[in-house]
Amino acid sequence: MAEPVHRPARFRTDDDFRGHVPVHVVWEITLACNLKCQHCGSRAGRPRPNELSTEECLEVVDQLARLGTREISLIGGEAYLRRDWTEIVRAIRGHGIYCAMQTGARNLTPARIAEAAEAGLQGIGVSIDGLPELHDELRGVPGSYEMAIQALKDAKTAGLRTSVNTQIGARTVEQMPAIMDRIIAAGATHWQLQLTVAMGNAADNDALLLQPYRLLDLMPLLARLYHEGMDRGLTMIVGNNIGYFGPYEHFWRNLGQESSHWTGCSAGQTVIGLESDGTVKGCPSLATVGYAGGNIRDLSLEEIWNSSEAIHFGRLRSVEDLWGFCRTCYYADVCRGGCTWTADSLFGRPGNNPYCHHRVLELEKQGLRERVVKTREAPMQSFATGEFELIVEPIPGREAEAAAAFPTSTAARAEKVVQIGGRKAKPSHRSEDEGRLPPSLEICRACNRFFWPGEEICPHCGADVEKAAAAHAEEVRYRHALIAEVEKLIREARGGNAQEPVGAAV
Repeated sequence: MAEPVHRPARFRTDDDFRGHVPVHVVWEITLACNLKCQHCGSRAGRPRPNELSTEECLEVVDQLARLGTREISLIGGEAYLRRDWTEIVRAIRGHGIYCAMQTGARNLTPARIAEAAEAGLQGIGVSIDGLPELHDELRGVPGSYEMAIQALKDAKTAGLRTSVNTQIGARTVEQMPAIMDRIIAAGATHWQLQLTVAMGNAADNDALLLQPYRLLDLMPLLARLYHEGMDRGLTMIVGNNIGYFGPYEHFWRNLGQESSHWTGCSAGQTVIGLESDGTVKGCPSLATVGYAGGNIRDLSLEEIWNSSEAIHFGRLRSVEDLWGFCRTCYYADVCRGGCTWTADSLFGRPGNNPYCHHRVLELEKQGLRERVVKTREAPMQSFATGEFELIVEPIPGREAEAAAAFPTSTAARAEKVVQIGGRKAKPSHRSEDEGRLPPSLEICRACNRFFWPGEEICPHCGADVEKAAAAHAEEVRYRHALIAEVEKLIREARGGNAQEPVGAAV
């Protein structure tokens, strides 16, 4: 009998997409926080004036269970600053839903961790955004780095699954290898990364933002660290604003399954975000203004999920809603502008995302790069956004090459720059009655870039995709045969003991 397949709770099936099942929920249970982070999108600090009561929270858990939720991540502020937080954890686990917490870990003591584990908490993700000096500066509290590392160790000792969350900003990139070394030593098994986004405090401190063109350096670094981490027992998980469709896309998604790739923003389709006053959004990171679908004090969660237009934007989005480079991109039909949060926070509307590896590579071919420059401050509210201008300019030293194809005005370039050889987008699914199954692309074995089925020549490297696939298959067969031969020789050297693990003596 075949062994059952064990998949992460948030793994999405076709039925989840068809039925709009909110598989993963990120729930801010309080906005109270004991850190002062320069990049905090929600501007956490004080609790919201009218946060849900214990009874209301327990009813939310019951409703999420009825909707089919399989994983809930508790966040804040700091979730553990809410007195009844372990009661909420216990209710979540009572429905068999996987429960984890994301934390900055200031004063997250062993006693608090033990209490959470006893209530049923299964995992803790600790935020570490740099080496000690940078981390403490970004988090606004001296000693916060050491407290985060200690909490990671204490959670490991308590038997919880331990992960680290890192926001990648302008000053973080060069520290990434050293961060990885330290979190592995502290016991982390997973490392989740996302780019710092221009929301809330990060919009105020816009020097923290990584410029889009720096993806040319960042993505190869992440690819190297991904493989080094796997060899050392650390799994890298990239967030929804890292990608898309560059030469490393085939191992970013679904824990390295090569056929997996980015399939568009899942907000309001298989994801829910909840604010501590009962506000419901399609994604926890999105701005409240414009994306709040309702409040559970006015309507049931089921009613909001099934009827709110503000929640359903992701279900209805099509290529006609894209603009700029993304509108003409080869991947427009499947990507649909990447992360909604990232683009909307910059420009006040989604559908054109400069933080895209494929896009940066295509512009680099033309001698161009993009920068974002703040033109309007964000108001002092949770999840508030300002406004940024997208500057398209020549790569230093390649001015003549860029000028040959595009006008000298940066504003004119921003309007004219398009995908080279863009694929004509097809009419898109716009019904919300049944969810859209994500398109499935194929991978070119010559360059590891994805292409649409039916292509005979790779649009990225020009290879004959059928011949490249055949050569790859032959290489895999040869490698497997070589491994089998080595294993045979090792067994013979041991006297033919086939039951002893081959790796035991290596």
